Amino acid sequence: MRKTLSFLFSLWKTNLLSAMEYRVAFLLQVFGMMLNNAFYFLFWVIFFDRFEQVNGWALEDMFMLFGVVAVAFGAGTYLFGNALHLAGIIANGELDYYLSLPKPVLLHMLASRSVASSAGDFLYGLFSFVVAIVVTGEFSTGMLARYLLACVAAMAVVVGFLVLVQSLAFWIGNASLLTGNAVNAIITFSLYPITLFDGTAKLLLFTVIPAAFVGALPAQFVRTFDWASLGQLLLGAIVFLGLAIVVFYRGLRRYESGSAIQVRM
Repeated sequence: MRKTLSFLFSLWKTNLLSAMEYRVAFLLQVFGMMLNNAFYFLFWVIFFDRFEQVNGWALEDMFMLFGVVAVAFGAGTYLFGNALHLAGIIANGELDYYLSLPKPVLLHMLASRSVASSAGDFLYGLFSFVVAIVVTGEFSTGMLARYLLACVAAMAVVVGFLVLVQSLAFWIGNASLLTGNAVNAIITFSLYPITLFDGTAKLLLFTVIPAAFVGALPAQFVRTFDWASLGQLLLGAIVFLGLAIVVFYRGLRRYESGSAIQVRM
């Protein structure tokens, strides 16, 4: 475990140093993503200026929601950036490089790239969380602990879902269109109050597109501790990470059977 963590930190350090070679471009991407998120949130500001509450959700709840989703997605795609590119890596035979090295294939591949703009998502999420605290006037060490736990669990669901969907490329070939739609779906639906959905739609947001595990559920957990919510958060993280690992390595057997090993020099 210690060697694996040391390996991960080395990859992340290398990615950061690589990004810092073009510091201005990196900072522009970070700032650009923060600005993009701010413009997106402006829609909710206008919406709640007209309607004070929607099924129990108010503007301060949306600040908390964005605070969780942006941090979870930003951290997940920055630390494990290849989760967004896995389908292309599989289709193009680029897994050969990772198979040739004595490291965990999936972990090595995911952490070998960082998405610079995702740092902007992460920072915006922290900003949104702080604003939520200021607006509500509520804060405690317990809330901070719940926020950190909720973000980690949501990040696990995001990464697990991305790996799970893109691993379908082992069976269907180039799945870039499918994975692009899946990414857009989980981001979009995670930024809506769960109370807007009911019946079949809500079931889908907890299963096929686990957006509820990324946004509404963790945001509610941060506001108010509840054992049931905690159990659901942990279960969602474990299930989607577990499924992602199982499906990826099952698909990898197919990849190994028909691909040559190539080593980057």
